[in-house]
Amino acid sequence: MSLHEHRKAIDTLDEKIVALLNERTKHVLEIGAIKLKAGEEIYVPHRELAVMDRVCKLNPGPITNESLRAVYREIMSSALSLEKSMTIAYLGPEATFTHQAAIRRFGSSLRYAAQKTISDVFNEVSRNRADYGVVPVENSTEGIVTHTLDMFVDSDLKIVAQIVLAIQHCLVGKVKMDDVKKLYSHPQALAQCRGWVQNHLPHVEIIESSSTTRAAELAYQEKNAVAIASSLAAERYQLKILERDIQDNSINATRFLVLGRQCGPATGRDRTSLMLSIAHEVGALHRALAPMRRHRLNMTRIESRPSKRKAWEYFFFVDCDGHVQDEKVAKAIEQLSKQCSFVKVLGSYPNAE
Repeated sequence: MSLHEHRKAIDTLDEKIVALLNERTKHVLEIGAIKLKAGEEIYVPHRELAVMDRVCKLNPGPITNESLRAVYREIMSSALSLEKSMTIAYLGPEATFTHQAAIRRFGSSLRYAAQKTISDVFNEVSRNRADYGVVPVENSTEGIVTHTLDMFVDSDLKIVAQIVLAIQHCLVGKVKMDDVKKLYSHPQALAQCRGWVQNHLPHVEIIESSSTTRAAELAYQEKNAVAIASSLAAERYQLKILERDIQDNSINATRFLVLGRQCGPATGRDRTSLMLSIAHEVGALHRALAPMRRHRLNMTRIESRPSKRKAWEYFFFVDCDGHVQDEKVAKAIEQLSKQCSFVKVLGSYPNAE
């Protein structure tokens, strides 16, 4: 085929794609109307997972599954925005990794509301000023985000989905490396890049910032300053990327939680998060967790946090494979309730990432 013939074929295919996309969206809108009438949530993570899995299985190439997921993410985002005017609260400011994670989950067609603190994200969703919230919970290098766990103590919100985002830090600025005098960075970002900074910028002044985006903004404002920030922040402030992937751990990822009001049904690939409190006595934790072993549940994480209500009293946060609707998970939680002074299900959600 000639160049002209290829382009003519593409034009014909584009016409069909546009028609099919609109036809698909009409069905989505009808489903949305049925959900709203029944008082159900518009965003359904388990259905989203099923669609993504199905289209990837149908994919013969040459387009990659990753690219196909990105295309369908925007198709779904567009449909969600037409079904309902949705707002996603996230730990800001704009162009942070949390913002990137939120866009990766919900696409670019929805409204995003940056919040100053993790508490603010919880409050926006609790007060119905946002439909969902996105907050960081743990990093593969630096560990748990304690404030996120603490917020669940008094919150009725549920974890409805998770996002695992590969964190690729960049050194950004408007200056040559030899002229750098100041480095701005959020403490977490600096901790993840400390080895690189010591090797390549051993004599610069390091100044902490409230976020990676704020660090990029300060580097933009000062002549001999650079920042550790995302490529998105560099783009926003028109900064050059001086070095890419400066994180010390090449497998550096952060897990984010999507906060909502209602968990979805089991998918067969789920994770359940629990919070529990036990008596302050020898062997209490061992006895409390015995139901997990008894029912052969894979416990993927356990963290302790001071209750802040009584000295030496702790809450334990536990993740395990399975869904609260699974028989063995339900039985384990029932037995946990007998061993613990307090048990709270924080959410069951797809464990696809």
